[in-house]
Amino acid sequence: MAKTEKEIILLKVSGQDKPGVTAGLTTVLATYDAVILDIGQADIHDTLSLGILFEVKAGHDAAPVLKDLLFKGYELGISVKFIPVTLEDYESWVAAQGKQRYIVTILGESLAAKQVAAVTQEMSDLGLNIDAIKRLTGRTSLVKPVDYPRSCVQLSVRGEIINKAQLTSKFMQISRDLDVDIAFQEDNIYRRNRRLVCFDMDSTLIQAEVIDKLAELAGVGEEVSAITESAMRGEIDFNESFKKRMSLLKGLSEDVLQDVAINLPITKGAHRLFKALKYYGFKTAILSGGFTYFGEYLQKELGIDYVFANQLEIKDGALTGGYLGEIVDGKKKAELLKEIAQKEGIDINQTIAVGDGANDLPMLSLAGLGIAFHAKPKVKESAESSISSLGLDGVLYLLGFHDRHIDELENK
Repeated sequence: MAKTEKEIILLKVSGQDKPGVTAGLTTVLATYDAVILDIGQADIHDTLSLGILFEVKAGHDAAPVLKDLLFKGYELGISVKFIPVTLEDYESWVAAQGKQRYIVTILGESLAAKQVAAVTQEMSDLGLNIDAIKRLTGRTSLVKPVDYPRSCVQLSVRGEIINKAQLTSKFMQISRDLDVDIAFQEDNIYRRNRRLVCFDMDSTLIQAEVIDKLAELAGVGEEVSAITESAMRGEIDFNESFKKRMSLLKGLSEDVLQDVAINLPITKGAHRLFKALKYYGFKTAILSGGFTYFGEYLQKELGIDYVFANQLEIKDGALTGGYLGEIVDGKKKAELLKEIAQKEGIDINQTIAVGDGANDLPMLSLAGLGIAFHAKPKVKESAESSISSLGLDGVLYLLGFHDRHIDELENK
């Protein structure tokens, strides 16, 4: 006798991955006019894990389709298991789709079990469910040496977060204790459509503070360096520190600027990052409390769209100790980010800001995604996302790029 109610069944498949598994099983389902309600697959070390949630229509008996699926599984050399799902459970699952979704990215040179366990346990304690896990870095040999070790996994998470600041604080604590980077983002339409990336320059795009380099050549290195560090930690006002440092550079020859520029230590991963951003259509900008002379050099080197920084005042072939125009401080950086976004027709939530110092906090807070890069403690504590273990190309993983999306550009 025909069934009068719909039957919902979860088909779970495991075994060695090979071409034709999904096609073979769905062809059987198609024979019985089954409706696929959900489908998902993961492949780890050539081992397949496939799930198909399907509905046998009212008036049809599920027994024949299950029998044929078993035969097909035997033919393909895979294990097939069936789990009946009640209509009540199914509707409860459907209702859960309205819950907020997030992306948690875990990064490091390598990922130990204790690091992943700490992050996932924190989410479990808050009642958050992991819907999917994806590895974004390529496969790593255990025999051949690796020049640039890196490991990244992306977790798709669902649930309600009452206190996001508290969760971020917990993640930062795990990051400090276990030496791992953790990035946290809302999984919304803006995250999947970032269009503008703005960078601090000194200690972000380059591994140096240019003003400190100039100070060394002027014979006032220690004095200027101490002021720089204090400003980056947020202990003194940036504008005040900038004017003090500039005054100490008075009399430095203009001739040294070119030599400093061509020897700037560009941060590891920067070329890889900007090549990918340019290829995939992102707009990029330098928003720096440093100097336009060096920002424009990096603009040519990396193919950056915009540069805003401070302009050195030079007279008679030497620095006057002054500057031209408005100081680019933290507040100005945030204003410039907003202005560029408006000019390009980009929503502020589609922007990313990357920086390391206290004067970067306003733009990190304003951007849709603020990333503290090898940052001072105060900055890391205030940002939802941070990168300290990898180079600048780690930013690409926070955008959801897999290594294969990046590496294929090498031959283009």
